[in-house]
Amino acid sequence: MLEMRPDCESCGRDLPADQAGALICSFECTFCNDCDTDRLHGICPNCGGALTARPTRSPAMQVKYPAATERKYKC
Repeated sequence: MLEMRPDCESCGRDLPADQAGALICSFECTFCNDCDTDRLHGICPNCGGALTARPTRSPAMQVKYPAATERKYKC
């Protein structure tokens, strides 16, 4: 199950688990579309892996499996 981190690791923008607009790598590093467009260009700055659209989590599943709340900044 994905950790569903709550924000962009680059700019801190909130990225709710039930909304589109987040990108992740295979290590679940999480970034917003704007940071990807402006400077990342599909490559994770932490591990060099490809960034891909993070799936959303339905509200019902968020009750059972809540998204992470810890914010992480790596770049």
